[in-house]
Amino acid sequence: MAESPEEVAVLVQRVVKDIRNAFQRNPHMKELILSGTLNPLKDLHLGKLALTKFPKSPETWIHRRWVLQQLIQENSLPSLVTKGNLGAAPLERIHRLVQEEMNVCSEAAGRYPSNYNAWSHRIWVLQRLGKLTVKVLLDELASTKYWVSMHVSDHSGFHYRQFLLKSLIGRTVTDNNVLVQNQMVNEQNPSLQMEKESAGAEAACAEEQSLDLPHRLEEELELCTELIDTYPGHETLWCHRRCVFYLQYHLSTSHMAQAMDVDGLNESGSKQGYTQETKRLKRAPMQDSLGPEMEYRFIDKVLSTCRDADQTRFATAYRKWLVTFLGQ
Repeated sequence: MAESPEEVAVLVQRVVKDIRNAFQRNPHMKELILSGTLNPLKDLHLGKLALTKFPKSPETWIHRRWVLQQLIQENSLPSLVTKGNLGAAPLERIHRLVQEEMNVCSEAAGRYPSNYNAWSHRIWVLQRLGKLTVKVLLDELASTKYWVSMHVSDHSGFHYRQFLLKSLIGRTVTDNNVLVQNQMVNEQNPSLQMEKESAGAEAACAEEQSLDLPHRLEEELELCTELIDTYPGHETLWCHRRCVFYLQYHLSTSHMAQAMDVDGLNESGSKQGYTQETKRLKRAPMQDSLGPEMEYRFIDKVLSTCRDADQTRFATAYRKWLVTFLGQ
């Protein structure tokens, strides 16, 4: 006798639950993978199936990270060449793993609100497999834009975008430090470092053109504006805007400090030279379209046109935060 759809659904749920429990309680699964008895790719597929019913299961995510670590270990890759999709070159294999994990994380995040386990796993994948390269970070900003636009009350997705933006800024600071160190070395050994300097300059120029941090932060603020206007009364959007402006402000002040160093305004050896005017310049952001005045105009527009009580409350709170933060 054929089973009803309800009975099939119950059976599937039981199977998936058994899989989830296997990740949680069976200590021998790792041994099976290490011995070569269980294909790690099939294990990842089972984990993906378990996450369709238990998208927040911490045990499943933890086990999944362990399996991925086995796959990315250099010594394990040659033995996996003939198994499934890992028959390509090492870099391509890693790329496929990253893309698959991004898809798994997106599906799990969509099935459970504020699924920080899924987003934390996604961050781990970027750090361990994606190496937080500029290209990977920019691709993730582009690929998660639609997701957060469809989940405007889910802070976890916006928190992930904040991680991406902070990582891009951190990557720029690191690259700048390396550039300064290379310049110092070049001054001491110009003949030995000339070729490396040329190659590094070309790479830095190409990366800078693709990055353009001020423009990326401006785009993120524009996304906030669009979502706040379209979906009024969501505190998550205002919290995200606060974080983006904070990053934007400190990025602009760091540029100002660099300009001051070039102009000789920062004299570390002279305390008397550190005047109130210098303090003001170091504190104030660059006066352009991305400055505080733009934010105040946006708040005024919201308060003058919106009739949503929550939207008014969030806009007022944001204004108070700006005043306190900027010290004005």
